[in-house]
Amino acid sequence: MNTDLAQEASGSAVEKKPAIESIDWIRVARLSLISRALDSIEETRLVPEGKVRYQFSARGHEVAQILLGSQLTHHRDGVGAYYRSRPLLLSVGLSVEDAFAAPMTRASSYSNGRDIGVVCNLPRKNGPTVLPMAGDVGSQFTPAVGWAQSIVYRREQLNDESFDGAIAVVTGGDASVATNGFWSALTMATTLKLPVLFFVEDNGFGISVPSSLQTPGGNIAANLASFDSLKVVDGDGTDPESCIRLIDESVQHVRDGHGPALLRLTVPRLCGHSGQDNQAYKSDELLAEEMSRDPLQKLREYLIETRLSEGAWKALEEETNRYVERMLERATERVGPDASQVRRYAFAEIGETGSIEPPLQGGLLADGVVLPEGSEEPEPTGSRINMVSAIRRTLEHELELNERLVVFGEDVGLKGGVHTATQGLQDRFGIGRVFDTSLSEEGIIGRAVGMALGGLMPVAEIQFRKYADPATEQLNNCGTIRWRTNNRFAAPIVVRMPGGFAKVGDPWHSVTNESQFAHAVGWKVAVPSNAEDAVGLLRTAMRGHDPVIFFEHRALLDAASARRPYPGDDFVIPFGSANVVQAGDDLTIVTWGSMVERCVDAAAATGISTEIIDLRTLVPWDVECVVASVTQTKRALVVHEEPITAGFGAEVVATIVERCFFELDAPISRLAVPDIPIPHDPGLMDAVVPTVQRISERIIELVTL
Repeated sequence: MNTDLAQEASGSAVEKKPAIESIDWIRVARLSLISRALDSIEETRLVPEGKVRYQFSARGHEVAQILLGSQLTHHRDGVGAYYRSRPLLLSVGLSVEDAFAAPMTRASSYSNGRDIGVVCNLPRKNGPTVLPMAGDVGSQFTPAVGWAQSIVYRREQLNDESFDGAIAVVTGGDASVATNGFWSALTMATTLKLPVLFFVEDNGFGISVPSSLQTPGGNIAANLASFDSLKVVDGDGTDPESCIRLIDESVQHVRDGHGPALLRLTVPRLCGHSGQDNQAYKSDELLAEEMSRDPLQKLREYLIETRLSEGAWKALEEETNRYVERMLERATERVGPDASQVRRYAFAEIGETGSIEPPLQGGLLADGVVLPEGSEEPEPTGSRINMVSAIRRTLEHELELNERLVVFGEDVGLKGGVHTATQGLQDRFGIGRVFDTSLSEEGIIGRAVGMALGGLMPVAEIQFRKYADPATEQLNNCGTIRWRTNNRFAAPIVVRMPGGFAKVGDPWHSVTNESQFAHAVGWKVAVPSNAEDAVGLLRTAMRGHDPVIFFEHRALLDAASARRPYPGDDFVIPFGSANVVQAGDDLTIVTWGSMVERCVDAAAATGISTEIIDLRTLVPWDVECVVASVTQTKRALVVHEEPITAGFGAEVVATIVERCFFELDAPISRLAVPDIPIPHDPGLMDAVVPTVQRISERIIELVTL
């Protein structure tokens, strides 16, 4: 194979010309043959030999994907892909060696052995970016639309002309159109007229479930024909000439600024869903019909008829196979990943230069944007303000400081948020920077991820903690992006999340469940108990480099006990730094959030010398502060609001036992909500949430043991 083949197979596509006839059909053929050879070698050699443990073939999908990739010519284009998208990645820059190395879990591949081999990513500065893929179905849609919104933001808000004409493309199979992510992304794209193309590869099956059970009538394009602001295109993905015309029509519609488009192409899946699937659910007749529609064979026939001789095609096949074998040999020569490094990049890390090691793409650091470090010394000004005013003022200052910061969520615009934390911000900074979203938490978080990958700092509001549950998939994926891409990508976002009991409770709005996020890989968790801490922690989060859950307790937003003077526009609090609210000798209480005030009042009521520690952040949490205190007082009580079983208090207790067991004069105690929801009736609520009286009783009980 000549040296040009490697460059054509793994380099950036050339600038698109308007005429369909200008498509480099030889390059399309080479890449299609490479993709088919990759699948064949994995299926017949690497999987049986145990060198590839989990395999997804793209047989039948490759030609349409490669033709799509040939149209992604803008260096700011973004691609949201899924596990059958390797041909598309080959067409926009993935090297064949890496395409082999990742499924073989070789070092220096795109996940360094941390993720399934076909779950790819491709950071690019001068070519289309392939956003970090995920192993779940449908989660690619909302981040891709978030990327599209970042294109618009950087073009219109930051006046960056380099984003003119850029688009996002998101691919998915026919089954993925049944997911929440697809419909949320579609709503965002159409209501905002974003530059995004939905590319649906309909092979008729979601593993074994037919399309007719995924969407009414089995054709998503027909169902969306009446969607406002959406161009819908439908056709055959196996016919090369028809396929490129439909792709060109769809891409140009989006690139010319006419809004989103959806292109559905029918293709055969000439393989099982994965390497473990034998397709026994398909009849022999259906299998034969699918083989008769093989797009690679149709591409061969088309090129022999119009551009190549039989001999030239045969030579191209042989040349390609030799090249692929060489790339396999090179990939095989790579060593396995270094197990001593597997814990790295759960969070941003300090590099050899002494500063944060930036990812290749995502967040502010990758673009060289550095914000002030701030000061840990407060400079109080004015009278005491409540927590919600402190949050609003901090958001306002950071919006003014950082032009890449955006604030959004349900009702955060003209209404100013249901808790008033964003009141007046849209009036000051405009609808482009502070804006309302549709009622979809999946969309809110997925959009935030895509915008962060696009170099912005999103601050998303989830109205109440319980409402975050529909976004669990996006939250989990966001937290693991840095780790599973080995610091190639990162998506620092801040998720403001009110919750907890108020004047009354209920099983929905009063949920805290902070331990769920403490257990989520890659997330930092802040739980301020007063206005000053809210300012310092929120500012640290918005200037930081990791995803942060910022929990705003409803009972504290306007509580008198939580009011403090505004600590200044530079005030920051490092995560992992607890606050010793009061010193004491006889007992240590570890708590956070709404329970801090109650613990202070309870200790005062007993007259017992009690040291009270407000953790302030749960990830990371200040282990050394707690250990030092318990070592001194010899007794410990942990008080929290979420249910007691597997609550974060259990982590604190386990750590105290490990570090302080021989220092203890009494058993460690926990006081928390029993394993039931928060009731609505105030009397019932007081019966389950730790009260001052019950905390006082537990303090006395522990000290008298």
